[in-house]
Amino acid sequence: MITSDLSNIWGKIVLNDLLSMEPRLAEAHSTLSEGTGAGHEFTGWLTLPSTLSQDEIDAIKACAAAIRTHSKALVVVGIGGSYLGARAVIDLLRGSSHNELDEMEVYFAGNHLSTRSWNQLMKQLDGKDWSINIISKSGGTTEPAVAARLLRVALEEKYGVEGARERIVCTTDAKKGILHDMAQKMDYQTFPIPGDVGGRYSVLTAVGLLPLAVAGVDIDALLDGAREAQQKLNAERSFNNPAWQYAAARNLLYEQGKRVEILCSYEPDFSYFGRWWQQLFGESEGKDHKGLFPTYLEYSADLHSMGQLVQEGERSMFETLVRFDPPADEVIIGSDEANMDQLNFLAGKSLSFVQSHASAAVTDAHRDGGVPVLTLDCGPLNEHSVGALLYFFELACGISAYVLGVNPFNQPGVEAYKKNMYHLLGKPGY
Repeated sequence: MITSDLSNIWGKIVLNDLLSMEPRLAEAHSTLSEGTGAGHEFTGWLTLPSTLSQDEIDAIKACAAAIRTHSKALVVVGIGGSYLGARAVIDLLRGSSHNELDEMEVYFAGNHLSTRSWNQLMKQLDGKDWSINIISKSGGTTEPAVAARLLRVALEEKYGVEGARERIVCTTDAKKGILHDMAQKMDYQTFPIPGDVGGRYSVLTAVGLLPLAVAGVDIDALLDGAREAQQKLNAERSFNNPAWQYAAARNLLYEQGKRVEILCSYEPDFSYFGRWWQQLFGESEGKDHKGLFPTYLEYSADLHSMGQLVQEGERSMFETLVRFDPPADEVIIGSDEANMDQLNFLAGKSLSFVQSHASAAVTDAHRDGGVPVLTLDCGPLNEHSVGALLYFFELACGISAYVLGVNPFNQPGVEAYKKNMYHLLGKPGY
């Protein structure tokens, strides 16, 4: 289970400050779990790991197996929460180079309007058998809707209308919406997005689970990890709960003038997990002119581009470091008699040993430079621990947003650009 280390925030926060947050955290957690707060109609994710039916899990796995049988590639069409969770977990567990290494390729479309990226995708699919999973609660968002139309046409040209029908799966609202109606009319296989689960909290529904299963991720183990986190983190209503510690620390730092939270990891394949986390906290807390600005840095690469700013820039930031245990297959640095690269002082040491000491050095330097560092230790990197981490951040986000005094489950500002775009594009009604 996830543990938190707050030892590198002391000085900016004292113990009494942290303990004084207990009544606010208890109230926020109760508001969330009892469904009495703003946006309570979208808290279905809170119990999702344990309430998702075995029938739906089995149907997801059966669909994934069928796709893997007749296709070499799956294109996941979605934007925001409709794709970030799946991509985050696939990259983290299968590696960001999974399409070059794995038997099954998974691509993502509908999250941009770039002609260059579209043409590249078509080249990647050329000569392969492929399928699409269209993910949208409404079906009306421009970026994925355009991609879905283009991909449907390409599938029909390649396989015919009937052949394409067997290669299109829609994950959408169970009762209404443009995509729901189209899927019903065309007789596409569908999976429901629960009405009480918003997009950025939907990774543990078919939204995330189907692409993950197609990619070869063990979704049973992922759900087991999330289920264990649900049981432990929801039951513990004290500062023994790492989600409380995280929510308390970030709110206290915000109240003391910190305005930027940097999520960081020393795993390059954690990058899209950082993007998923950015949306989760950015859309949940960024309203009413409140909220930390969430951003992600990849260490140690970004230490050589952004490290100077973090170390000596404006003191408006803090870091949350996510760590996993070293892998079992260690890499040992050998000895070189000539020692031309002057690295023999590391001979016999593992790469993980070097990384851990680099991490400790960075944490000490940043803390001493006025950047508090929270650390989350997640154990071994596998489906179980990643499922737990997904649920940890979702729960901590809901609690943190209620402590901040905002509705964690709406996103009214997202609609502003859409209305302008629809008007400029000449959509009827705008």
